[in-house]
Amino acid sequence: MTSAGNGVAQPAFAFATSAIDGRARTGLITTAHGQIRTPAFMPVGTAATVKAMYPAQVKQLGADVVLGNTYHLMLRPGAERVARLGGLHQFMNWPHPILTDSGGFQLMSLSKLRKITEKGVTFQSHIDGARYELTPERSIEIQGLLGADIQMQLDECVRMPCAREEADRAMQLSLRWAERSKAAFGALPGQGLFGIVQGADVPELRVESARKLIDIGFHGYAVGGLAVGEPQDVMLAMLDVVTPILPADRPRYLMGVGTPDDLVESVRRGVDMFDCVMPTRAGRHGLAYTRHGKVNLKNARHAEDTRPLDEASPCEASSAWSRAYLHHLVKSGEILGMMLLTWNNLAYYQELMAGMRAAIAAGRLDDFIAETKDGWARGEAAA
Repeated sequence: MTSAGNGVAQPAFAFATSAIDGRARTGLITTAHGQIRTPAFMPVGTAATVKAMYPAQVKQLGADVVLGNTYHLMLRPGAERVARLGGLHQFMNWPHPILTDSGGFQLMSLSKLRKITEKGVTFQSHIDGARYELTPERSIEIQGLLGADIQMQLDECVRMPCAREEADRAMQLSLRWAERSKAAFGALPGQGLFGIVQGADVPELRVESARKLIDIGFHGYAVGGLAVGEPQDVMLAMLDVVTPILPADRPRYLMGVGTPDDLVESVRRGVDMFDCVMPTRAGRHGLAYTRHGKVNLKNARHAEDTRPLDEASPCEASSAWSRAYLHHLVKSGEILGMMLLTWNNLAYYQELMAGMRAAIAAGRLDDFIAETKDGWARGEAAA
Protein backbone atom coordinates (compact mmCIF):
# COMPACT_ATOMS: atom_id res chain seq x y z
CA MET A 1 0.00 0.00 0.00
CA THR A 2 1.07 3.57 -0.70
CA SER A 3 -0.33 6.83 0.57
CA ALA A 4 -2.06 9.35 -1.67
CA GLY A 5 -1.63 13.07 -1.18
CA ASN A 6 -4.84 13.22 0.85
CA GLY A 7 -3.47 10.71 3.33
CA VAL A 8 -5.78 7.91 2.15
CA ALA A 9 -3.95 4.64 1.62
CA GLN A 10 -3.97 3.44 -1.98
CA PRO A 11 -3.07 -0.02 -3.26
CA ALA A 12 0.15 -0.11 -5.24
CA PHE A 13 -0.24 -0.68 -8.97
CA ALA A 14 0.46 -4.36 -9.56
CA PHE A 15 -0.06 -7.28 -11.92
CA ALA A 16 -0.18 -10.94 -10.91
CA THR A 17 -0.69 -13.97 -13.14
CA SER A 18 -2.86 -16.77 -11.75
CA ALA A 19 -2.74 -19.30 -14.61
CA ILE A 20 -0.83 -19.88 -17.86
CA ASP A 21 -1.89 -21.95 -20.86
CA GLY A 22 0.72 -21.94 -23.60
CA ARG A 23 1.55 -18.26 -24.08
CA ALA A 24 -1.84 -17.12 -22.80
CA ARG A 25 -2.30 -16.11 -19.19
CA THR A 26 -5.02 -14.94 -16.82
CA GLY A 27 -4.53 -12.73 -13.81
CA LEU A 28 -5.32 -9.46 -12.04
CA ILE A 29 -4.19 -5.86 -12.42
CA THR A 30 -4.53 -3.90 -9.17
CA THR A 31 -5.18 -0.15 -9.39
CA ALA A 32 -6.33 2.63 -7.09
CA HIS A 33 -9.94 2.13 -8.20
CA GLY A 34 -10.12 -1.66 -8.17
CA GLN A 35 -8.89 -4.77 -9.92
CA ILE A 36 -9.00 -5.69 -13.59
CA ARG A 37 -9.41 -9.35 -14.52
CA THR A 38 -7.27 -10.32 -17.49
CA PRO A 39 -7.57 -10.97 -20.35
CA ALA A 40 -9.75 -7.84 -20.32
CA PHE A 41 -11.74 -6.00 -22.96
CA MET A 42 -12.13 -2.29 -22.24
CA PRO A 43 -15.24 -0.61 -23.67
CA VAL A 44 -14.32 2.71 -25.22
CA GLY A 45 -15.69 5.80 -23.48
CA THR A 46 -14.16 8.42 -25.78
CA ALA A 47 -15.96 11.49 -24.39
CA ALA A 48 -16.49 10.18 -20.83
CA THR A 49 -19.32 7.91 -21.95
CA VAL A 50 -19.64 4.46 -23.49
CA LYS A 51 -22.05 5.43 -26.24
CA ALA A 52 -25.66 4.22 -25.82
CA MET A 53 -24.94 2.59 -22.45
CA TYR A 54 -25.48 3.45 -18.78
CA PRO A 55 -22.30 3.09 -16.67
CA ALA A 56 -24.00 0.57 -14.38
CA GLN A 57 -24.92 -1.56 -17.41
CA VAL A 58 -21.31 -1.59 -18.59
CA LYS A 59 -20.17 -2.84 -15.18
CA GLN A 60 -22.96 -5.43 -14.91
CA LEU A 61 -21.89 -6.94 -18.22
CA GLY A 62 -18.49 -7.71 -16.70
CA ALA A 63 -16.28 -4.77 -17.67
CA ASP A 64 -13.74 -3.90 -14.97
CA VAL A 65 -12.23 -0.92 -16.80
CA VAL A 66 -13.20 1.57 -19.50
CA LEU A 67 -11.08 3.74 -21.77
CA GLY A 68 -11.18 7.53 -21.94
CA ASN A 69 -9.67 9.67 -24.70
CA THR A 70 -7.11 12.30 -23.78
CA TYR A 71 -7.44 14.25 -27.04
CA HIS A 72 -11.22 14.54 -26.97
CA LEU A 73 -11.49 15.27 -23.24
CA MET A 74 -8.73 17.88 -23.55
CA LEU A 75 -10.81 19.73 -26.16
CA ARG A 76 -14.16 19.28 -24.43
CA PRO A 77 -14.91 19.77 -21.55
CA GLY A 78 -11.19 20.30 -20.75
CA ALA A 79 -8.92 18.44 -18.34
CA GLU A 80 -8.72 21.27 -15.83
CA ARG A 81 -12.51 21.49 -15.70
CA VAL A 82 -12.83 17.73 -15.13
CA ALA A 83 -10.28 18.01 -12.31
CA ARG A 84 -12.26 20.85 -10.69
CA LEU A 85 -15.37 18.68 -10.90
CA GLY A 86 -13.70 15.86 -8.96
CA GLY A 87 -11.90 13.90 -11.68
CA LEU A 88 -13.09 11.63 -14.46
CA HIS A 89 -14.34 8.83 -12.20
CA GLN A 90 -16.74 11.15 -10.40
CA PHE A 91 -17.59 13.15 -13.51
CA MET A 92 -18.85 10.11 -15.44
CA ASN A 93 -20.06 8.15 -12.39
CA TRP A 94 -17.65 5.27 -13.00
CA PRO A 95 -15.91 4.45 -9.67
CA HIS A 96 -13.86 1.68 -11.28
CA PRO A 97 -10.53 1.66 -13.17
CA ILE A 98 -10.07 3.97 -16.16
CA LEU A 99 -7.33 3.83 -18.79
CA THR A 100 -6.67 6.92 -20.88
CA ASP A 101 -4.87 6.90 -24.19
CA SER A 102 -2.28 9.61 -24.78
CA GLY A 103 -3.69 11.32 -27.85
CA GLY A 104 -1.12 9.59 -30.05
CA PHE A 105 -3.64 7.81 -32.27
CA GLN A 106 -5.28 11.13 -33.13
CA LEU A 107 -1.88 12.34 -34.40
CA MET A 108 -2.43 9.80 -37.19
CA SER A 109 -6.21 9.93 -37.66
CA LEU A 110 -6.24 13.75 -37.77
CA SER A 111 -3.00 14.06 -39.74
CA LYS A 112 -4.31 16.93 -41.91
CA LEU A 113 -4.76 19.09 -38.81
CA ARG A 114 -1.40 18.65 -37.10
CA LYS A 115 2.36 19.20 -37.29
CA ILE A 116 4.84 16.98 -35.42
CA THR A 117 8.19 18.19 -34.09
CA GLU A 118 10.66 16.86 -31.54
CA LYS A 119 8.90 18.87 -28.86
CA GLY A 120 5.46 17.43 -29.54
CA VAL A 121 2.53 18.06 -31.85
CA THR A 122 0.60 21.22 -32.66
CA PHE A 123 -2.84 20.86 -34.17
CA GLN A 124 -6.13 22.51 -34.89
CA SER A 125 -9.19 21.37 -32.99
CA HIS A 126 -11.61 19.50 -35.23
CA ILE A 127 -14.38 21.21 -33.20
CA ASP A 128 -13.63 24.91 -33.55
CA GLY A 129 -10.25 25.24 -35.26
CA ALA A 130 -8.45 26.49 -32.11
CA ARG A 131 -4.74 25.65 -31.98
CA TYR A 132 -3.33 23.34 -29.31
CA GLU A 133 0.05 21.92 -28.42
CA LEU A 134 0.35 18.40 -27.06
CA THR A 135 3.75 17.34 -25.71
CA PRO A 136 4.64 14.19 -23.77
CA GLU A 137 4.62 16.27 -20.60
CA ARG A 138 1.24 17.88 -21.34
CA SER A 139 -0.30 14.52 -22.24
CA ILE A 140 0.75 13.09 -18.87
CA GLU A 141 -0.45 16.24 -17.11
CA ILE A 142 -3.89 15.90 -18.74
CA GLN A 143 -4.14 12.22 -17.85
CA GLY A 144 -3.19 13.09 -14.27
CA LEU A 145 -5.86 15.81 -14.10
CA LEU A 146 -8.41 13.28 -15.34
CA GLY A 147 -7.22 10.89 -12.63
CA ALA A 148 -6.66 7.88 -14.92
CA ASP A 149 -5.57 4.64 -13.23
CA ILE A 150 -3.55 3.63 -16.29
CA GLN A 151 -1.88 6.31 -18.40
CA MET A 152 -0.17 5.98 -21.75
CA GLN A 153 3.00 7.61 -23.06
CA LEU A 154 2.60 9.98 -26.00
CA ASP A 155 3.70 8.25 -29.20
CA GLU A 156 3.52 8.66 -32.95
CA CYS A 157 1.47 6.04 -34.77
CA VAL A 158 2.09 5.73 -38.53
CA ARG A 159 -0.24 4.40 -41.19
CA MET A 160 0.66 1.15 -42.90
CA PRO A 161 2.01 0.37 -45.34
CA CYS A 162 4.83 2.85 -44.92
CA ALA A 163 8.53 3.02 -45.80
CA ARG A 164 10.92 1.46 -43.29
CA GLU A 165 12.62 4.83 -42.87
CA GLU A 166 9.33 6.44 -41.85
CA ALA A 167 8.55 3.61 -39.42
CA ASP A 168 12.03 3.92 -37.91
CA ARG A 169 11.76 7.69 -37.55
CA ALA A 170 8.40 7.51 -35.77
CA MET A 171 9.55 4.65 -33.54
CA GLN A 172 12.70 6.50 -32.46
CA LEU A 173 10.69 9.66 -31.76
CA SER A 174 8.23 7.60 -29.71
CA LEU A 175 11.12 6.21 -27.65
CA ARG A 176 12.37 9.72 -26.88
CA TRP A 177 8.85 10.75 -25.97
CA ALA A 178 8.60 7.62 -23.77
CA GLU A 179 11.53 8.82 -21.67
CA ARG A 180 9.96 12.25 -21.30
CA SER A 181 6.57 10.74 -20.47
CA LYS A 182 8.09 8.65 -17.70
CA ALA A 183 9.93 11.64 -16.24
CA ALA A 184 6.69 13.66 -16.26
CA PHE A 185 4.68 10.83 -14.67
CA GLY A 186 6.85 10.52 -11.59
CA ALA A 187 5.21 8.28 -8.99
CA LEU A 188 1.44 8.33 -8.52
CA PRO A 189 -0.09 5.99 -5.88
CA GLY A 190 -2.12 3.19 -7.42
CA GLN A 191 -1.59 4.47 -10.96
CA GLY A 192 0.47 2.98 -13.76
CA LEU A 193 2.21 4.25 -16.89
CA PHE A 194 2.49 2.09 -20.02
CA GLY A 195 5.07 2.38 -22.77
CA ILE A 196 3.98 1.74 -26.37
CA VAL A 197 5.89 -0.51 -28.78
CA GLN A 198 5.98 0.91 -32.31
CA GLY A 199 7.76 -0.08 -35.52
CA ALA A 200 4.98 -0.68 -38.05
CA ASP A 201 5.32 -4.10 -39.71
CA VAL A 202 9.13 -4.32 -39.47
CA PRO A 203 10.12 -7.06 -36.98
CA GLU A 204 13.56 -5.60 -36.24
CA LEU A 205 12.07 -2.21 -35.37
CA ARG A 206 9.45 -3.80 -33.12
CA VAL A 207 12.18 -5.71 -31.26
CA GLU A 208 14.32 -2.60 -30.85
CA SER A 209 11.35 -0.59 -29.60
CA ALA A 210 10.32 -3.25 -27.08
CA ARG A 211 13.82 -3.72 -25.67
CA LYS A 212 14.49 -0.02 -25.29
CA LEU A 213 11.12 0.54 -23.58
CA ILE A 214 11.97 -2.26 -21.15
CA ASP A 215 15.25 -0.48 -20.40
CA ILE A 216 13.31 2.72 -19.62
CA GLY A 217 10.95 0.73 -17.38
CA PHE A 218 7.14 0.92 -17.31
CA HIS A 219 4.29 -0.59 -15.28
CA GLY A 220 2.99 -2.23 -18.45
CA TYR A 221 3.64 -2.39 -22.18
CA ALA A 222 1.29 -1.75 -25.09
CA VAL A 223 1.65 -2.76 -28.70
CA GLY A 224 0.52 0.18 -30.81
CA GLY A 225 0.27 0.95 -34.49
CA LEU A 226 -1.59 -2.24 -35.39
CA ALA A 227 -5.23 -2.76 -36.39
CA VAL A 228 -4.86 0.28 -38.65
CA GLY A 229 -5.87 -1.52 -41.84
CA GLU A 230 -3.18 -4.19 -42.19
CA PRO A 231 -4.22 -7.86 -42.67
CA GLN A 232 -4.74 -9.89 -39.51
CA ASP A 233 -1.78 -12.14 -40.30
CA VAL A 234 0.54 -9.12 -40.23
CA MET A 235 -0.80 -8.07 -36.82
CA LEU A 236 -0.40 -11.59 -35.43
CA ALA A 237 3.11 -11.88 -36.87
CA MET A 238 4.11 -8.70 -35.02
CA LEU A 239 2.64 -10.12 -31.78
CA ASP A 240 4.64 -13.31 -32.32
CA VAL A 241 7.76 -11.13 -32.46
CA VAL A 242 6.95 -8.75 -29.59
CA THR A 243 5.08 -10.55 -26.81
CA PRO A 244 7.85 -13.08 -26.04
CA ILE A 245 10.21 -10.15 -25.37
CA LEU A 246 7.93 -8.22 -23.03
CA PRO A 247 8.34 -8.86 -19.27
CA ALA A 248 6.15 -11.68 -17.99
CA ASP A 249 5.38 -9.76 -14.80
CA ARG A 250 3.85 -6.75 -16.58
CA PRO A 251 0.51 -6.49 -18.41
CA ARG A 252 0.50 -6.44 -22.22
CA TYR A 253 -2.03 -4.27 -24.02
CA LEU A 254 -2.89 -4.49 -27.74
CA MET A 255 -4.33 -1.10 -28.63
CA GLY A 256 -7.43 -0.66 -30.78
CA VAL A 257 -8.25 -4.37 -31.24
CA GLY A 258 -10.61 -5.66 -32.39
CA THR A 259 -12.91 -8.33 -33.85
CA PRO A 260 -13.78 -11.38 -31.75
CA ASP A 261 -11.35 -13.42 -33.87
CA ASP A 262 -8.61 -10.83 -33.26
CA LEU A 263 -9.22 -11.13 -29.53
CA VAL A 264 -8.98 -14.90 -29.27
CA GLU A 265 -5.89 -15.10 -31.50
CA SER A 266 -4.15 -12.30 -29.58
CA VAL A 267 -4.94 -13.85 -26.19
CA ARG A 268 -3.44 -17.05 -27.54
CA ARG A 269 -0.24 -15.02 -28.11
CA GLY A 270 -0.08 -13.62 -24.58
CA VAL A 271 -1.99 -10.32 -24.76
CA ASP A 272 -3.82 -9.26 -21.57
CA MET A 273 -5.78 -6.11 -22.49
CA PHE A 274 -7.76 -4.79 -25.44
CA ASP A 275 -9.92 -1.84 -26.42
CA CYS A 276 -11.91 -1.16 -29.56
CA VAL A 277 -14.88 0.93 -30.72
CA MET A 278 -16.05 -1.99 -32.87
CA PRO A 279 -18.79 -3.48 -30.63
CA THR A 280 -20.34 -0.11 -29.80
CA ARG A 281 -19.98 1.37 -33.29
CA ALA A 282 -21.35 -1.77 -34.91
CA GLY A 283 -24.33 -1.71 -32.55
CA ARG A 284 -25.18 1.83 -33.60
CA HIS A 285 -25.13 0.72 -37.24
CA GLY A 286 -27.32 -2.37 -37.02
CA LEU A 287 -24.71 -5.12 -36.62
CA ALA A 288 -24.87 -7.65 -33.79
CA TYR A 289 -22.10 -9.96 -32.57
CA THR A 290 -23.28 -13.33 -31.22
CA ARG A 291 -22.07 -16.85 -30.46
CA HIS A 292 -23.29 -17.71 -33.95
CA GLY A 293 -21.36 -14.99 -35.73
CA LYS A 294 -22.43 -11.57 -36.99
CA VAL A 295 -26.07 -10.67 -37.64
CA ASN A 296 -26.86 -7.67 -39.82
CA LEU A 297 -30.25 -6.44 -38.64
CA LYS A 298 -30.59 -4.18 -41.68
CA ASN A 299 -31.23 -7.24 -43.85
CA ALA A 300 -34.87 -7.67 -44.95
CA ARG A 301 -34.79 -11.38 -44.07
CA HIS A 302 -35.13 -10.43 -40.39
CA ALA A 303 -38.37 -8.48 -40.94
CA GLU A 304 -40.62 -11.33 -39.75
CA ASP A 305 -38.12 -13.38 -37.74
CA THR A 306 -39.57 -13.91 -34.27
CA ARG A 307 -36.37 -15.41 -32.83
CA PRO A 308 -34.18 -13.35 -30.50
CA LEU A 309 -30.51 -12.81 -31.29
CA ASP A 310 -29.53 -15.57 -28.86
CA GLU A 311 -32.18 -17.16 -26.66
CA ALA A 312 -29.49 -18.81 -24.50
CA SER A 313 -27.70 -15.54 -23.69
CA PRO A 314 -27.97 -14.19 -20.13
CA CYS A 315 -28.13 -10.70 -21.65
CA GLU A 316 -31.68 -9.37 -21.85
CA ALA A 317 -30.93 -7.43 -25.01
CA SER A 318 -29.91 -10.67 -26.70
CA SER A 319 -32.86 -12.80 -25.59
CA ALA A 320 -35.93 -10.64 -24.87
CA TRP A 321 -36.58 -8.92 -28.22
CA SER A 322 -37.22 -10.49 -31.62
CA ARG A 323 -35.02 -9.96 -34.62
CA ALA A 324 -38.09 -8.59 -36.36
CA TYR A 325 -38.42 -5.85 -33.75
CA LEU A 326 -34.69 -5.08 -33.83
CA HIS A 327 -34.86 -4.89 -37.63
CA HIS A 328 -37.76 -2.46 -37.33
CA LEU A 329 -35.84 -0.26 -34.87
CA VAL A 330 -32.73 -0.22 -37.06
CA LYS A 331 -34.64 0.58 -40.25
CA SER A 332 -36.55 3.32 -38.42
CA GLY A 333 -33.38 4.85 -37.00
CA GLU A 334 -34.75 4.51 -33.48
CA ILE A 335 -32.35 5.17 -30.58
CA LEU A 336 -33.59 2.05 -28.78
CA GLY A 337 -32.24 -0.11 -31.61
CA MET A 338 -28.78 1.37 -31.13
CA MET A 339 -29.01 0.86 -27.37
CA LEU A 340 -30.13 -2.77 -27.57
CA LEU A 341 -27.53 -3.80 -30.16
CA THR A 342 -24.73 -2.03 -28.30
CA TRP A 343 -25.86 -3.77 -25.12
CA ASN A 344 -25.87 -7.13 -26.93
CA ASN A 345 -22.44 -6.57 -28.45
CA LEU A 346 -20.72 -5.52 -25.23
CA ALA A 347 -22.36 -8.46 -23.45
CA TYR A 348 -20.98 -10.85 -26.06
CA TYR A 349 -17.48 -9.37 -25.89
CA GLN A 350 -17.44 -9.69 -22.09
CA GLU A 351 -18.80 -13.26 -22.29
CA LEU A 352 -16.00 -14.07 -24.72
CA MET A 353 -13.35 -12.65 -22.36
CA ALA A 354 -14.83 -14.47 -19.35
CA GLY A 355 -14.85 -17.69 -21.36
CA MET A 356 -11.18 -17.28 -22.23
CA ARG A 357 -10.24 -16.52 -18.61
CA ALA A 358 -11.99 -19.70 -17.47
CA ALA A 359 -10.47 -21.74 -20.30
CA ILE A 360 -6.94 -20.55 -19.49
CA ALA A 361 -7.47 -21.42 -15.82
CA ALA A 362 -8.62 -24.89 -16.88
CA GLY A 363 -5.76 -25.37 -19.36
CA ARG A 364 -8.09 -25.70 -22.35
CA LEU A 365 -7.83 -22.42 -24.23
CA ASP A 366 -7.15 -24.08 -27.61
CA ASP A 367 -10.31 -26.19 -27.22
CA PHE A 368 -12.34 -23.12 -26.24
CA ILE A 369 -11.11 -21.18 -29.27
CA ALA A 370 -11.87 -24.11 -31.59
CA GLU A 371 -15.40 -24.43 -30.16
CA THR A 372 -15.94 -20.68 -30.43
CA LYS A 373 -14.79 -20.54 -34.04
CA ASP A 374 -16.95 -23.54 -34.89
CA GLY A 375 -19.97 -21.63 -33.56
CA TRP A 376 -19.14 -18.64 -35.75
CA ALA A 377 -18.58 -20.85 -38.80
CA ARG A 378 -21.85 -22.75 -38.40
CA GLY A 379 -23.71 -19.49 -38.06
CA GLU A 380 -27.46 -19.61 -38.29
CA ALA A 381 -27.44 -23.41 -38.50
CA ALA A 382 -26.20 -23.43 -34.91
CA ALA A 383 -29.03 -21.12 -33.88
